[in-house]
Amino acid sequence: MKTVANVVYNDFTNDSRVLKISQSLMTLGFQPIVVAVHNNGLKERESVGGVDVERLKLIVRHWSARKPVQLLKYLHFLLLSSWRFRGVDIVHCNDITALPVGVLIKIFGRKAAIVYDCHEYQTEINGLSGAKQKVMKLLETWLIRFADQVCTVSDSIADDYARLYRIPKPKLVLNCPFYQEQPPKNLFREGLGIRANQNIFLYQGGFAKGRGIELLLEAFCGLENDDNVIVFMGSGLLEPLVREKADKNKAVFFYPAVSPDVLLNYTASADFGISFAEDSCLNHRYCLPNKLFEYLMAGLPVITSNLVEMKSLVDSEGVGVVASTNTVEGFKAAVKETLDRDLSGMKENAVEARKKYCWEEQEGVLKEVYNSFLYKC
Repeated sequence: MKTVANVVYNDFTNDSRVLKISQSLMTLGFQPIVVAVHNNGLKERESVGGVDVERLKLIVRHWSARKPVQLLKYLHFLLLSSWRFRGVDIVHCNDITALPVGVLIKIFGRKAAIVYDCHEYQTEINGLSGAKQKVMKLLETWLIRFADQVCTVSDSIADDYARLYRIPKPKLVLNCPFYQEQPPKNLFREGLGIRANQNIFLYQGGFAKGRGIELLLEAFCGLENDDNVIVFMGSGLLEPLVREKADKNKAVFFYPAVSPDVLLNYTASADFGISFAEDSCLNHRYCLPNKLFEYLMAGLPVITSNLVEMKSLVDSEGVGVVASTNTVEGFKAAVKETLDRDLSGMKENAVEARKKYCWEEQEGVLKEVYNSFLYKC
């Protein structure tokens, strides 16, 4: 049985893609182990969802957050993980921080095969610029040539990688949830006191800059009535701002993040899902967020910002409305258009689309990738 080190440079406490890939690899007859970073309160070794996990203790993990110290922490992870797992057959590298681990194992270990799994457009993420961006691009340009297979999360990113690095077009493995027949629920109305005649718009996910949080707050805080309300479910840097607006405005509600095993019950308690990333970088412009597929799995029509990949999916599947402009006014117009459209038709399309945009379909692509290694490793 071929062994796979599924390497991720985080503590693996909330990384559904890495877990799904590992579970799929087990189904396909491989023996995966997730390699992650240890943090306080976590086990060094455990089984999560039937998958073995090993978190590596780093000497400098409790030191300051200064950049030189963080670099030492990363170098320790790089050396420790590549030495500890030098005997595996395949290294699945999640994002560019894990790719050097695979390269070291390939050069100095058992000549392992490498899958480079780009969860984002690695060199074009929000806030990355200047010298740091140039270093990242040079690093990726050099390291990606060691990869035997490359996967990514949207067609536009795959096209750019093929063009920039002169490699075969990366395989498209979308970040979809497992398929399930999710019936409508009423948890938000019951838990937050939202009336039956109010339309619930849901934003779920991280409260981070660049994801349209401030814009959405401005839009709903400026409404003349509370016929339409928004629920922000999640956590993150902007949580204090969301809580403050929720305390002061009757059209804004906050709900803390819930565990993945019950997430879709809450998602299905809304009327519409919102994914409103700002057009602040190529990574956003080309993104297909996992929350978009979660909304569809829960049978929700969606409202999205006017970005390349999200617009293409929403328009082609007829599952919602794309804002004409990525502004407060554009979003308000999209809300009005959504309410004026045939809601039952969009819901039917969302239910149908979830059969296509589910992890079981992505597993088929993963099988193609890993079948290419069966007689090579």
